[in-house]
Amino acid sequence: MSVKIERLEHTFVEQISQILKLEIKDERIHFVTVTACSITNDLSFAKVYVTVLDDNERNSILKQLNKASNFIERELSKRVDIRKMPNITFVYDESIEYANNIEKIIEGIEENE
Repeated sequence: MSVKIERLEHTFVEQISQILKLEIKDERIHFVTVTACSITNDLSFAKVYVTVLDDNERNSILKQLNKASNFIERELSKRVDIRKMPNITFVYDESIEYANNIEKIIEGIEENE
């Protein structure tokens, strides 16, 4: 992966976090954390990985974020100087849950010893 893409992914994470915090009116979306971004090499698609404070609201918040993706893309194009704005898709980041499960397994093994 090129340095340009990595730098752009980092910029997207920062700017999308700011947009969600300041520009979106839905209060539930203010509790969304942008954890990572993955952009294709041809800049056509971007997956934005997010976590949600309330797991019960996860699906509805993801739907709201994906509905608002056109607005977020427009706001992002104002903030980031890029030739072609990728289509943004929001995806739930399951790596934190995975890490918590691994930690519980390790603690269980340590208790049995």
